[in-house]
Amino acid sequence: MEKASQLKDQGNKALSAGNVDEAVRCYTEALTLDPSNHVLFSNRSAAYAKKGDYDNALKDACQTIKIKPDWGKGYSRKAAALEFLGRLEDAKVTYQEGLRQEPSNQQLKEGLQNIEARQAERKMMNPFSIPNLYEKLEGDSRTRALLSDPSYRELLEQLRNKPSELGTKLQDPRVMTTLSVLLGLDLSGMDEEEEVTPPPPPKPKETAPPPPKEEDLPENKRMALKEKELGNAAYKKKDFATALKHYEEALKHDPTNMTYLLNQAAVHFEKGEFDKCRELCDKAIEVGRENREDYRQIAKAYARIGNSYFKQDKYKEAVQFFNKSLTEHRTPDVLKKCQQTKLLEFQLALKDCEECIKLDPSFIKGYTRKGAALEAMKDFSKAMDVYQKALELDSNSKEATEGLQRCMVSQATRNDSPEDVKRRAMSDPEVQQIMSDPAMRIILEQMQKDPQALSDHLKNPVIAQKIQKLIDIGLIAIR
Repeated sequence: MEKASQLKDQGNKALSAGNVDEAVRCYTEALTLDPSNHVLFSNRSAAYAKKGDYDNALKDACQTIKIKPDWGKGYSRKAAALEFLGRLEDAKVTYQEGLRQEPSNQQLKEGLQNIEARQAERKMMNPFSIPNLYEKLEGDSRTRALLSDPSYRELLEQLRNKPSELGTKLQDPRVMTTLSVLLGLDLSGMDEEEEVTPPPPPKPKETAPPPPKEEDLPENKRMALKEKELGNAAYKKKDFATALKHYEEALKHDPTNMTYLLNQAAVHFEKGEFDKCRELCDKAIEVGRENREDYRQIAKAYARIGNSYFKQDKYKEAVQFFNKSLTEHRTPDVLKKCQQTKLLEFQLALKDCEECIKLDPSFIKGYTRKGAALEAMKDFSKAMDVYQKALELDSNSKEATEGLQRCMVSQATRNDSPEDVKRRAMSDPEVQQIMSDPAMRIILEQMQKDPQALSDHLKNPVIAQKIQKLIDIGLIAIR
């Protein structure tokens, strides 16, 4: 056992020094002396993972758990190996299993959050994962008839659950037709004119049922409304303490009305007490569900939770609750806020990836995740460059290969309107900074009047970098 311990220490030193093969040799030799030592299997799993041998890393991690099923690190090792192998759902399940054994394990918690974030990114980049998929396909004459074919529905579910298989399905004309409908593009490449179908008549605007007259209400509800009005008056004056008292009194008179809980939540939101705001919104939703409240009110509660997270720069949680609000009732304000939040989240992800690459230029995950963020932001040209860099590091990277294929298809089929290009560009902080620079505005105006001026400005590397950014984002077109 003393010899096994010495070999383990030697293996640890070798692994820290980056001598992975030596580390594997030491751990393997130690295991011949102590074959039931879970730490040795765990350490060798880490060594195999660092070596890129993820299959053996997974085997050793599974053996670690078999020997010591209540040890959280074994589950971390297994989940990491599964993630490297691209088995995200299995990795997620493993993190959850580990947390059942060690609920307070921070490494497992963070691992689970990262996996869920990656799955969310994939889902957002998959046009087949939209909630109203079948409704949208039913509403277009190009795909309506296809829905009667069971094999087509099977194909849709396959692409919904495994977006990575899209590249292998592009030869199927049904896939291209479906993408045309989902992306609002014409991918057919047909020369002849197609029959123009008139747009369907606009749907009638949804309106809430008229509220009952106050004189028809029971005494307790009338008293609640009076307290609410007093609370609203105080709220407008920013007298939050008084407003809160009136809203609390209103709830005492009518405890089945979630509105008074939402009013209280609004007060705490304004005071910056976001945890209390969310607590009241959760309670409001519970009361609303129990009393069959209008779904617009439920949507409002979810949106307020989303806004509270947004105020704290917790964009992942904000998107989660904005989406919940939209499933209850779609409003333009919440939809716009959701899109804005996603973009901010991708900008932060991009910065993290760049920092990761800066710390370790050979870490392929830094490049594939940066590529995914750029892809989600529809900066396909830059995303392709990043995926290409990942393939230079590992030519067998499935994630980089699939990302490159997706970007090539997206770049070839994109047909953004000038408004879309401008809107996407101006939401980029780097573009905002460039466009607010008076010197750059003069240069751009000069280029517009005299296109030949571009070659002179490109001689300045600082200006050239800024102009290239505007070209990449689509604000400047070079012909």
